[in-house]
Amino acid sequence: MLAINHYIHVMRNYANFQGRARRSEYWYALLVYLVISIIASGLDVVLGIADGNGNGPIGILVALGHLFPMIALAARRMHDVDKSGWFQLIPLYSFYLCVKNGDTGTNRFGQDPKTSIANVADTFN
Repeated sequence: MLAINHYIHVMRNYANFQGRARRSEYWYALLVYLVISIIASGLDVVLGIADGNGNGPIGILVALGHLFPMIALAARRMHDVDKSGWFQLIPLYSFYLCVKNGDTGTNRFGQDPKTSIANVADTFN
């Protein structure tokens, strides 16, 4: 699946804190968000609307627009390793959990997304 498809899936499920997210979904969506954020910041600088720190209204709107989808994605990623979504608030440990391979099979948060094709089908609906 392409990185943009993961990103679209994440943005469509912006309020879904249930279920599980694979490592690839998490990292590809984060990569696309990073590219969009860099482009937005570049636009702020080119248009001359950025402040002394490089922050501008376009970049701020992009960050605010991605706030809830990225929190929901991180919660689903924590679920994939059988942890509560609140674990994303522990900086170094949450990074370790995001890098760690998810649980095989069904855990208390749902089916293994590697074996479920329902997530792929939902991306195109």
